[in-house]
Amino acid sequence: MVLALIDLQRIFADPESGWATPDFGRVIEPTKQLISLFGSDVVFTRFVAPEKPFGAWVPYYETFPFALQPPDADDYQLVDEFKGARTLDKTTFGAWGPELAARADGRLVLGGVTTDCCVISTALAAVDAGVQVQVVEEACAGSTDDNHRKALDIMRLYAPMIEIVSVEQLR
Repeated sequence: MVLALIDLQRIFADPESGWATPDFGRVIEPTKQLISLFGSDVVFTRFVAPEKPFGAWVPYYETFPFALQPPDADDYQLVDEFKGARTLDKTTFGAWGPELAARADGRLVLGGVTTDCCVISTALAAVDAGVQVQVVEEACAGSTDDNHRKALDIMRLYAPMIEIVSVEQLR
């Protein structure tokens, strides 16, 4: 089992960013609680722009040109509360892949941003790989409150493969 903390980066925390997550600050304390529960079984992911977008990513980055920055750009760093943690970098919305699969051992717990993009993309790919997924509701935030709730509702449709839980339920 592993806790994957999705994209807790400055580009999503900064209110001035085109990718600002309004409730980003709300997930910090629940995330710290999860880290204390999971110890070394924690993976921080970072969404980073590819060096050269291809396919459907070309019009995506035409829409969001500010995001075409190198992985070492300040915007792509973890927020100060988690600064210095090792990261799993990805150029796709979903973080599921061989690295997480090797650590998950059949169970993946998720928190992070945004619920309606990278969190749900990771959860659905993991479920397709046969992994039991738990999404920690208060440790996630969406692009809007409404989108957060909708994404959680969609993931609830995948029960019992995806379970929406609280930090308290994991204690």
